[in-house]
Amino acid sequence: MLLFIGIISLSLGLVHLIKPNWGWYINEGWKVEGDSEPSEAYLVMAQLGGIVGIVAGVILCLVGISN
Repeated sequence: MLLFIGIISLSLGLVHLIKPNWGWYINEGWKVEGDSEPSEAYLVMAQLGGIVGIVAGVILCLVGISN
């Protein structure tokens, strides 16, 4: 089970690291009319969250494999 959760966390972390504006468009982009973009602060925080997700995913995968 930990391996499965680790893979999901790793996948979501990679998405946030590679394409951080994806989450903004899913959560907030549909509420705004016209051309609107996420702020630089949001993009940086999304990428940092992606790094945390990747680290957590790797740890969970390693724990899941070792059990």
